[in-house]
Amino acid sequence: MESKRIAAEKAAAYIRAGMIVGLGTGSTAYWAIQKIGKNVKEGLSIQAVATSVHSENLAKELGIPVLSISEVDSIDLTIDGADEVDDSWNLIKGGGGALLREKIVASMSKELIIIVDESKKVNQLGKFPLPVEIVQFGNEVTQKRLGKLGCVPQLRMSEDQAFLTDNGNYIVDCHFEHIIQPHELNTTINMIPGVVDNGLFIKLATRVIVGYNDGSVVEL
Repeated sequence: MESKRIAAEKAAAYIRAGMIVGLGTGSTAYWAIQKIGKNVKEGLSIQAVATSVHSENLAKELGIPVLSISEVDSIDLTIDGADEVDDSWNLIKGGGGALLREKIVASMSKELIIIVDESKKVNQLGKFPLPVEIVQFGNEVTQKRLGKLGCVPQLRMSEDQAFLTDNGNYIVDCHFEHIIQPHELNTTINMIPGVVDNGLFIKLATRVIVGYNDGSVVEL
């Protein structure tokens, strides 16, 4: 918990007055939103775009002015977490279920700062199951096609119901173990009819900040 908080606070220091800031989703992004809320209370003037209903509600509670994504052409800086980050700063995201909105916001951002604790830093992606957002129609067919790519696909559940994203879609967690060519896999998955997008974020991160359990924080 502490390692996530210190990484988040270091990332928040890059925010300047007048910026439009993208707010990520998940347990690490939570700490960044808390810090940004504190800075806004102390007089920092920014506007934000959230990557999930949950993050938007949290931002509003903390007094951060929130814009709809349709109101902005670009985002100055986004702070978000990741489930895995490799040596080339390719990411797996989507553990929190917001990968599609996170990817749209990331693609609009001049800078994407990824904050993680040390357990998320890996040599090769794939140990964490890759989330893939799919439409409900024909989802069994889509899952079978994903399985042909060498993974074990598993429909994400919430209690005894299929988990629904903020966009009303399902998520399939694809257990690959090893992802050797993330760039190619990203393209291949997104070519499958029924797939909306997947949690591989290729060459989008511009900074990676790692918090360690001993209280230190390192920008890679």
